Amino acid sequence: MIRGDGGKLYDDFRDKQVVAIGWSQLAPYVKPGCSREQLFTRYQELEPQTKSGTVRSGASQVWRFVNEMQKGDWAITYSPSNRTYLIGKIASDFEFHAEWLEDGMGIARKVKWNAEEIKRDSLSDATRNTLGSTLTVFQVPDFAVNELVQGKKPVSDVVPEVPVSGEEDEVVSNPLRDMEMIAFEGIKDRINRLDWDEMQNLVAGVLRSMGYKTQVSPAGADREKDIIASPDGFGFENPRIIVEVKHRRELMSSQQIRSFIGCRH
Repeated sequence: MIRGDGGKLYDDFRDKQVVAIGWSQLAPYVKPGCSREQLFTRYQELEPQTKSGTVRSGASQVWRFVNEMQKGDWAITYSPSNRTYLIGKIASDFEFHAEWLEDGMGIARKVKWNAEEIKRDSLSDATRNTLGSTLTVFQVPDFAVNELVQGKKPVSDVVPEVPVSGEEDEVVSNPLRDMEMIAFEGIKDRINRLDWDEMQNLVAGVLRSMGYKTQVSPAGADREKDIIASPDGFGFENPRIIVEVKHRRELMSSQQIRSFIGCRH
């Protein structure tokens, strides 16, 4: 699994048919067969003000990308905004790309990505949880790879115990930021599992938390108005917000949006 800049490089990976990592200060010095300790020492020399834990974590992940990943291995990357995974086969040894350094892609491998993207919401809880590490480069358990490649669900939806590296190299460099990322993805998972009524109540609750008073339509014919929100609660004061709740996994079409806007006039 390679999470390029927290998933921001997903489109670049797909369009360039590569997978890549940054560490621009270290990238020009990376050689095949270099050891973790050599990378750690070089990183410290280049960035003496950086905390030791951050240096070890970075050096370890660069080492894994350069030496542990092999041609023919599966590579996976994730888009938090689209909630989709790309999976493909690594097709080259690592390459240094000076022209991609500023984009955080200086150390790269060619990948033959599968055409089909995999929706996170289609995966089992067990697989989603194992794909939640905040390290840039980490190994995915076999059961999760099988589900991504073949659609085979784990026998149980209880998360198996995933081996955790005991090496100091694998410590998380910024636990607070990383916990925030995991929590945010978990919140999105929970929201996507809500049914329509629960989603309507959630939206109304968010509007009330912003200081608006809301009127929520009962189930049935609502004339395209599920929620009306305004400062006074009656819709006389501006701003007056009209909400139509559409809770679905598919993207909204332009026709649906035009239909909603047309009902306002």
